[in-house]
Amino acid sequence: MSLRSAPMVPTARAAGLLALAAPVALVIGATRPEAWVVAPVFGLAVLALIAIDALLAGRLGDLRIAVPADVEVGEPAELTAALDLSAAWASRVELALECDPRLVPGGRASLTLANRGEEGWRGTLAFRPSRRGTGRIARTWLRWTGPMGLGARQFRGELGREVRVWPNIAAVRSPALQTFLKDAQYGLIARRIRGEGTQFESLAEYEPGMDRRRIDWKSSARHVHLYAKEYETERNNQIVFAFDCGQTMCEPIQGMPRLDRAVSAALATSYVALKGGDRVSLFGFAARPEVATPFVTASRDFHRLQRAAAGLEYRSEEPNFTLALATLAARLQRRSLIVVFSDFTDPTSAQLMIESIGRLVSRHVVLFVTMADDELEAISGAAPDDLETLSMAVSADTLLRQRALVTRRLQQLGVDVVEAPYHTIGTRLIDAYLEIKRSGAIG
Repeated sequence: MSLRSAPMVPTARAAGLLALAAPVALVIGATRPEAWVVAPVFGLAVLALIAIDALLAGRLGDLRIAVPADVEVGEPAELTAALDLSAAWASRVELALECDPRLVPGGRASLTLANRGEEGWRGTLAFRPSRRGTGRIARTWLRWTGPMGLGARQFRGELGREVRVWPNIAAVRSPALQTFLKDAQYGLIARRIRGEGTQFESLAEYEPGMDRRRIDWKSSARHVHLYAKEYETERNNQIVFAFDCGQTMCEPIQGMPRLDRAVSAALATSYVALKGGDRVSLFGFAARPEVATPFVTASRDFHRLQRAAAGLEYRSEEPNFTLALATLAARLQRRSLIVVFSDFTDPTSAQLMIESIGRLVSRHVVLFVTMADDELEAISGAAPDDLETLSMAVSADTLLRQRALVTRRLQQLGVDVVEAPYHTIGTRLIDAYLEIKRSGAIG
């Protein structure tokens, strides 16, 4: 880190003392004109104390700033700073950083370092990235004050560190999901999955609670005992997660873009799908298709999906569903489950989306995922205490009705729809995927 010189500067306390010199000089000039020299002497004394105090603060020995190279969007991370000074008389040490706004709101962060004795001055800055991509920490400012609090020294250094912000896969690491994968039918141990699939697997003795439609009457008559058919759930299905990267999906919901929350839900479901023997691909689009990955077939290659998801850009433009979904359909050679993540703000854009999705239903299984708008629901349900609140509630209620209408139209086309709050969208998506898989609708 290249450092500039550390000049001496007065503190706010010193500035206050110097400001006292002016009224003191006026009082002395009015009462004792012959003693006018006291005021400038007082000012010079304060300046001397400032210089002495700044010198007592000591010289910079070593500044070490540890920045994590990789973090996940929305997850807490820490930056640590360690400082060695040539003198032990400093009373306060402050550090400021110029950062990418995706790392720290406003692009500026500051922290106060604490004296740890022989360990020197130490400080920790907690931050939570709000968007994916590479965030840069460009510069740092350091200021340390002398024991009297009158003089300080400061410098500016070029830091030039980069922090890669990845998609959030906390749900994949969660104990709940790992327990599910160990104990449920999609376990960590590869095995054949029997249940309500479509491929005949074997006969088993009929037990109370089984679906009577699974009884094999011919085999039961031959063996004079009730037997039921068991089926193997389809494996090697193709799952495509299609992300709308347009303007609406880039709007934040509880501090994080809708797109990033959709990516987290998709990656968690992708992990479950890979463990279940299915193949997964990611597709991103805005005004044109931007990301299209090959199908990943093994859970050990899950990192490829995470890297591809990190490349989904935020676009301040309207998505072209017609072009994007037509391009996606042309890539798929067999029946697949297409999970579309999107949102809409007006009936016109929603109509174009419905028409484009409707063309996929004849050949593929389509699952549409959108996040419930908590803000609209809160405004719609607010008590109409005044005319402005009533007007806002009516407008919000109209928008909610339009959303419900779009949802019903998609369902009428045969599209499965998942609409849930952002914090439950991941589990709802996994449930919907497993239900579709058990039904054998993909194969």
